[in-house]
Amino acid sequence: MAKLVYYSGDVQGVGFRASAVWVARRHPVRGWVRNLGDGRVELFADGTEQAIEAFLMDVRDRMAGHIENEDAFERDTDATLAGFRVVG
Repeated sequence: MAKLVYYSGDVQGVGFRASAVWVARRHPVRGWVRNLGDGRVELFADGTEQAIEAFLMDVRDRMAGHIENEDAFERDTDATLAGFRVVG
């Protein structure tokens, strides 16, 4: 299972990407996170449903003061991914 999530609000310039990478170390997920030109952050998480949900909940908790909206979409898994990192 995989999820693609778009976060909006005060999510750029506040350590969101670094926090997501740090939080990912506590969960068996792989994927990436990046800033978008429109001010949102895009995050792709791949793993078991339970691992992804726990990871996204921790991201929400850690960045709650910055997230105004979150749009999540299920995607196909990407077996080529290793680890979790900042891209783009």
